Amino acid sequence: MQPTSEDHGSAVVTVAVGDVEAAAERIRGLVVHTPAITSAPLGERVGHPVRLKLEGLQPTGSFKVRGAASRILAEPGRPTDLAGVVTASTGNHGRAMAHVARELGVHAVVCVSDNVPAGKVAALRALGCELVVGGESQTAALVTAAGLVEERGLTLVHPFDDPLVVAGQGTIGLEVVAQAPETATLLVPLSGGGLLAGIAVAVTARRPDVRVVGLSMPEGAVMAASLAAGRPVDLPESPTLADSLQGGIGLDNRHTFPAVRDLVDDVVLVDEDAIWEGMRFALAEHRLVLEGAGAIGIGALLAGAVEVDGPVTVVCSGANAELDHVAALATDAPRPT
Repeated sequence: MQPTSEDHGSAVVTVAVGDVEAAAERIRGLVVHTPAITSAPLGERVGHPVRLKLEGLQPTGSFKVRGAASRILAEPGRPTDLAGVVTASTGNHGRAMAHVARELGVHAVVCVSDNVPAGKVAALRALGCELVVGGESQTAALVTAAGLVEERGLTLVHPFDDPLVVAGQGTIGLEVVAQAPETATLLVPLSGGGLLAGIAVAVTARRPDVRVVGLSMPEGAVMAASLAAGRPVDLPESPTLADSLQGGIGLDNRHTFPAVRDLVDDVVLVDEDAIWEGMRFALAEHRLVLEGAGAIGIGALLAGAVEVDGPVTVVCSGANAELDHVAALATDAPRPT
């Protein structure tokens, strides 16, 4: 029986490091083992060594391909035996699922809300998936996706609250531990919690001394509000540079809420100006294009929003910035509002 919002206090972490290790084997060949580069200029600003884990180098420009591949490849039989896969997405997860499905020869359906940026919608269309656009939020898009599971027998690839998806995202944690063993603090973007939960499972098992910190924006930070309430809650979505971090966690959340609650050391909210400065810094200092969610860790360090006392690794989760944002950054124009 699925726990309700009233009995989350007794929920336990449902993903173990062995699941993450199995996912790493399962997705080998479909994902990139991304680099963790040293950022000397950011290290000088912070006073401690800083590494940037560049998940924007994945085939679809974000970490999401890891979880999508993990979930689809875990289905019994051949992927082509599936009637199709379906998900709801703020853009990056849908793009990742559509890419993996195309590589495996599986039909993909992606449901998105009206809030998803035009550039991400265009990228989805270019992948040849079936696109369903409509609804005021990520939560509404998930309801649409669930309906298609019932109507058409599709397999749901949940954007975050699925142990197989969480395990796939957790493979980043295994890589960080191997690439940057000096890490004392690990900064991870936070939305529905699939990325943060998976990384926390892997890192706390291998390096329990590492401080794992989740980062979100002030408006619509549903996981942060849920942690404060002691149970999953819902909030309206608000415009933000970190559009990939929008959306609820589900009032019936079974996996990511308990993992984030029990394994993560802190959750910090980072304002829009800091996120923009993180994007600007990445482009100016490293010629890296990062979307708002991907730059939130850099922004947090530049703004002093997170206290650090040793080497830091920042998960730069995605590079799918809107082109008008990139143009504004390149010309040193003001932050879009």
